[in-house]
Amino acid sequence: MEHKPKRTFYERFVKRFFDIVLSFLALIILSPLLIIIAILSKIFIRGKVIYAQPRPGKNGKIFKLYKFRSMNDKRGASGALLPDAQRITKFGKILRRLSLDELPQLVNILRGDMSIIGPRPRLVSDMIFYDKDVFPGYRVRPGLTGLDQVSGGRSQSTWETIFEKNLEYQEKITFWGDVKILLKTIVVVFKKDSASCGAEQAQRDYYYDTYLLRTHRITQEQYDLGHARAAELIAKKGIVEYQPDLHQQSETTATGGEEDAAASVA
Repeated sequence: MEHKPKRTFYERFVKRFFDIVLSFLALIILSPLLIIIAILSKIFIRGKVIYAQPRPGKNGKIFKLYKFRSMNDKRGASGALLPDAQRITKFGKILRRLSLDELPQLVNILRGDMSIIGPRPRLVSDMIFYDKDVFPGYRVRPGLTGLDQVSGGRSQSTWETIFEKNLEYQEKITFWGDVKILLKTIVVVFKKDSASCGAEQAQRDYYYDTYLLRTHRITQEQYDLGHARAAELIAKKGIVEYQPDLHQQSETTATGGEEDAAASVA
């Protein structure tokens, strides 16, 4: 029988109220900063100031997450976008370093897609590969910041520790617990570790599906199938759920994967 944590009074009746009030006030207070960032983005990055990306929300329901753009749209000779590391701009690095690129998510919080505190929303193409015991950590609204963000540093956490912290958070959501995470977030943003700009400095594979493929936990066929399903779910605005057949390992995976998995832990 599936274990369901008992929801606290704060989680049931107060948390959403605080999200609405605080995100609304933050949008008003930070509006001059948001306007300045938008103008500078137009100058240094050009194109659209904000981009929307499909992300899994509460219980896997897909929504559009908003961010300030930190990368340009430069393409190679084939017409395909260049790798992220080649498209991120100096201005974009500053936005990421100070987490200013995340500020448009205040709109997501106000709309009810997200919460101020909760597990960070990952990509659909990542979540579709999550194990069954990982999904309970995402039964709540994703957050602008969360326990996984302030535990070990944004670039130091492994995928295993991220899942562990998300499961730990949803077990008992309290007011003081959220306050502590919020205060720790302020410290983390200004610590040297926060200089990570995402994929290029993270200690782990930035994308979970890449990590699974590299360590032979899934086959290339499963990887391709998962991406096809993710694209279909995004198009239908569906719900990301556990996919048993994306976890069935072949004989080659079982033999070769154990050695690589052990090596990656070491």
